Amino acid sequence: MKITDLLSENAITLNGQAKSKDEAISQLVDLMTSNGNIANKEEYKKVVLKREEEGSTGIGEGIAIPHGKTDAVLKPGLAAMVVPNGVEFNSLDGNPANLLFLIAAPNTKDNVHLDVLSRLSTLLMDTKFRNDLLNAKTSKEFLSIIDNAENEKLKETEKSDSMYEILAITACPTGIAHTYMAAEALEKMGEQLGHRIKVETHGSSGVKNKFTKEEIKNAKGIIIAADTKIDLARFDGKKIIKAKVADGINKPKELIENVLSSKASIYHSNNSSSETDTEEKEGVGTRIYKHLMNGVTHMLPFVVGGGILIAIAFLLDDYSIDPSNFGMNTPIAAFFKTVGGAAFNVMLYILAGYIAMSIADRPGLAVGFVGGILAVQGTTFESLSNSNVNLVSSGFLGALIAGFAGGYIVLALKKLCSYLPKSIEGIKTILLYPVFGILIIGAFMLLINPYVGAINTAINTYLSSMSSANKVLLGAILGAMMAVDLGGPVNKAAYAFGTGMLASGQYEIMAAVMAGGMVPPLAIAFLATAFPRKIPKKDKQAAYVNYIMGLSFISEGAIPFASADPLRTIPAFIVGSGVAGALSMLFNCTLMAPHGGIFVIATIGHPLKYLLAIIVGSIVSALIMAKLKKNLPEYKEVNVKKVRI
Repeated sequence: MKITDLLSENAITLNGQAKSKDEAISQLVDLMTSNGNIANKEEYKKVVLKREEEGSTGIGEGIAIPHGKTDAVLKPGLAAMVVPNGVEFNSLDGNPANLLFLIAAPNTKDNVHLDVLSRLSTLLMDTKFRNDLLNAKTSKEFLSIIDNAENEKLKETEKSDSMYEILAITACPTGIAHTYMAAEALEKMGEQLGHRIKVETHGSSGVKNKFTKEEIKNAKGIIIAADTKIDLARFDGKKIIKAKVADGINKPKELIENVLSSKASIYHSNNSSSETDTEEKEGVGTRIYKHLMNGVTHMLPFVVGGGILIAIAFLLDDYSIDPSNFGMNTPIAAFFKTVGGAAFNVMLYILAGYIAMSIADRPGLAVGFVGGILAVQGTTFESLSNSNVNLVSSGFLGALIAGFAGGYIVLALKKLCSYLPKSIEGIKTILLYPVFGILIIGAFMLLINPYVGAINTAINTYLSSMSSANKVLLGAILGAMMAVDLGGPVNKAAYAFGTGMLASGQYEIMAAVMAGGMVPPLAIAFLATAFPRKIPKKDKQAAYVNYIMGLSFISEGAIPFASADPLRTIPAFIVGSGVAGALSMLFNCTLMAPHGGIFVIATIGHPLKYLLAIIVGSIVSALIMAKLKKNLPEYKEVNVKKVRI
């Protein structure tokens, strides 16, 4: 159904006069009623006004689209009104509305109003289209402008999907916020620059918007804005540029321009040096970080799922039955502990396997996985000949080494095997790489396990015996690191350390890490609530949403605010997150689940003190921002003299 099918000349007013939002809505409802769409005028108006109470439908740029879905609507319809002098509509940008559309939808399963709202909003993003409507002389011309614009938009939509000029992939380690923020930034910038872009997101729920073979064939270039390993085999012969996911958010224009220029290199899947050359341009640090994050990304579901189930087991168990067997004393607790332990116990194997796979593709997976197993078991050459030797796990550190060693061992094998006859190409992956790779990683891990195990033990012993002052300092450092780049390398380094220590039974560290990560978005929400003049009107709703983001441990909710004013927000975030991390350590709070925010509060040691640490850190951060930021000019009152006529 087209927009013009729902809007008639009788339902359009081009020179409306309204002194308030309620008056404007009343006039629009009258137009809708006179057009025969409404059975009960008062009931419909009541629904429209109730929708406004939930949040203004003034979308900014002088536009408002109030709407209502109710049994009082006989048939779907639209009414439109142009208010030359504007009417205050509590719009997102704080400006009055000049162009108003009212949508009426019957209370059926078909969400007609949402479809119309979506198409209408898309058309209204065009400045010329809005101006044409505002300057229309007659209702017939008004309708004609909409009809022509909608027909043009439909033609664009009907174009083959293979006509995308640029394809892009976005992915971050957790696959939550950065992935989709980068996708949106690239799409918007592509629209501004006049380039059709399709973005494939590799998020926590899987791959969305996947490219077709035809789209890849016709694309001029591929942008990979990802902090995890992306399989490039399908892009053979295409120009590719690789960047961090943060660049997709902050530098979309640069990425688009580069992929269409000579700066992008041609990728060849049958040439191992092609990807190597591309990676060398990234720098050693970037490559190591990307490989590590690929391991962490795949490890997280095991850590989160297993950790939360184990924590629930402790909540359900009876400590008094057998303190030494806590978590397994009752059948229900034993069930949660067993299932959670099955997932939790393989997390370091997964970490090592997927680090190796990031380096050497699929042949590296088995080699890294076996290396991770040997690291966790702590097997040594001495233990093979003497069963009385105590095995000491090399833990998180050993798994890291196993992952990187396994990956580069397979790369070395690929190089050596490149000299073999092409006739045996088929057996390299299924025979030579796994056999010799596992053999070499096995010997390597048995050789280094005693030393890495000793280091791991020393670290755990030191962390367990730390004085209160040192623990508080460590908590402050880890908490502050979570706020430095809000999901970037420093943030992920602290997070990886916290999850790694979970495997060693150090639960206080993860608590400090999560507390630090929850502070930035909560601080923004507190600032908007307590000091509303410090936040732009158009960003108010996004600021309040940060209450949910912060309580859910999604630090990325604060990124738009940090990007807009980094010199005043980032230092405040760092101090507040550091305070939260320090207090968490001071209160001896523990956390076995590496994610979940407020939703796993029942599994946290000293939960009330933990909440206090987060609240104090958030308030400290908000107060610092309130001190550093000036009241915005848009809040200054303007004195208007009343003239009596």
